[in-house]
Amino acid sequence: MRNPEIILNTLCSHSSDADYKYERLYRLFFNEELFMVAYERIKSKPGNMTPGSDGKTIDGMSLERINALISSLKDESYIPNPAKRVYIPKKNGKLRPLGIPTIEDKLVQEVARMILEAIYEGYFEDTSHGFRPSRSCHTALNSLQKRFTGSRWFIEGDIKGFFDNIDHSVLVDILRKRIADERFIRLIWKFLRAGYLEIWHYHNTYSGAPQGGIVSPILANIYLDQFDKYMAEYAENFKKGNKRKVNPEYDSLNKKLAKVRKKWKSETDETVKACLFERIKELQAKCLSVPAGLQMDANYRRLQYVRYADDFLIGVIGSKADSESIKADITQYMSEKLLLELSAEKTLITHASENAKFLGFDITVQTLDDTKRNKRGVIQRMFVGVVKVNLSSETVRKKLIELGAVKFTQEKGKEVWKPKARTPMIGMKPHEMVAQYDLEIRGFYNYYGFANNSSEACAGFGYIMSYSLYKTLAQKLNSTVQGILAKYKKDKVFTVSYKDEKGKDRTRTLYNGGFKRRKPSEFDFCDRLPCTMYLPKATLADRLRSCICEVCGTKGPLIMHHVRTLKTVNGDTPWGRQMLYRHRKTVAVCAECYAKIKESER
Repeated sequence: MRNPEIILNTLCSHSSDADYKYERLYRLFFNEELFMVAYERIKSKPGNMTPGSDGKTIDGMSLERINALISSLKDESYIPNPAKRVYIPKKNGKLRPLGIPTIEDKLVQEVARMILEAIYEGYFEDTSHGFRPSRSCHTALNSLQKRFTGSRWFIEGDIKGFFDNIDHSVLVDILRKRIADERFIRLIWKFLRAGYLEIWHYHNTYSGAPQGGIVSPILANIYLDQFDKYMAEYAENFKKGNKRKVNPEYDSLNKKLAKVRKKWKSETDETVKACLFERIKELQAKCLSVPAGLQMDANYRRLQYVRYADDFLIGVIGSKADSESIKADITQYMSEKLLLELSAEKTLITHASENAKFLGFDITVQTLDDTKRNKRGVIQRMFVGVVKVNLSSETVRKKLIELGAVKFTQEKGKEVWKPKARTPMIGMKPHEMVAQYDLEIRGFYNYYGFANNSSEACAGFGYIMSYSLYKTLAQKLNSTVQGILAKYKKDKVFTVSYKDEKGKDRTRTLYNGGFKRRKPSEFDFCDRLPCTMYLPKATLADRLRSCICEVCGTKGPLIMHHVRTLKTVNGDTPWGRQMLYRHRKTVAVCAECYAKIKESER
């Protein structure tokens, strides 16, 4: 049986060749090793212990179960189960539908995802950052800051209900451009048409990506890659001129400055020379306040584009009329080629001096002149045209409201933010409260620490959260904020001591590392690397194939028992002792031991 890493790297080797067509892909689903890698990858994902529409979870996985799945794929009798639909809350208070596929479907989808990633990763455009290896929101923002310098206008892209409106026929036609294997295509059709169960009523799916499916993100990227390639070609055609014309006003001032400098060098009279020197400084100041290039040069145009999932931003060096024309063209392309609709109200054209929204940040271009001495001590104009990625006070406000850590009062006609106790947390232990607040502060800073104004905005968030914690603890312990600080704050660090379940002394501290702006180098940025797949070692496969029960030592076929968390494991049972000793949420057991485990759970 071929090594999965070799298989996928062979697919990768042709990924960047746009004319290469992949054949005989479906037979890869007969490779048990690929399924074991898929099992290893999904074993710890949240939701695996939630039953799908077939009532099964990842608990009870075995080689027999996997081989039965492979057999159904071989004779094409495999039919994906409809996803079990649940609803999760969105930030705006509405509910988002989420589908829970069955475990068998997750395994098949993960194998399909690995194959599609190997085929397409080297083919995707650099402008795409969502749901891709070594890419993230931060790589998208970093790319934007580097490439959008000097933009005059922003176009904020908003696709109406993208994931629900992917046209299945269009998607399959896109796949057929690179994949010449109708059995593989039929499998994708099965995923797309699997439907969903809601309150045990079956619903067909005629459009959209599989809800909650593992394969959905890469299918969405394959779909929108057509738009990425369209924008790359559009940007090249839009491009005009090599550089901006020199600003006549700047040119005139520069010529005057050159003449005065020439006079100053040849002048011998110290009094006159001093006057000329003052004139030089005056002209230099004027030069630094005037753009060197003609800002509205009709013969110089540029377009930049970046996308994360279904959010995209376009930067335009050109006129507003150019931007309106671009918006009309991309609206037409989306409608005619991808059968998608851009929201006319939310796809905004914003002047670069104002804030455009992208991935929760405010994007603007600095227009104020600022100067700085270079290494030689010469004053130079700096930062004009540089893209600023800022965290808005409204974003901080919404997050604090979401967490329930702030209240608002009016003082002298202004809104004042004040921390408040989070009453629902009163039942938690002090160290658990500190852990929760610490997690929330770090999580916020980890994401928004990239912002240019993070030191100020994140510090404000951290202050409100810290005092919300003090107030919550004060309410729980019948104390005051001053009393809580006196009890727990030592050497400027807020620390709660406690004993763990084994009676050992532990401490939990609140984040105290400051909110200095995190430089781009501190994030996981990477250059375009050769498409190579590195797979996890299939330790679960090794344990199942050992055919030795980890509880009683019996030889024979094994079943993998999974638990959601070790907190629920009973340490008085033989299997519980094994799991706790090895600190594993899995144990490979024989059929007899598995039956005993299930009996004990009733």
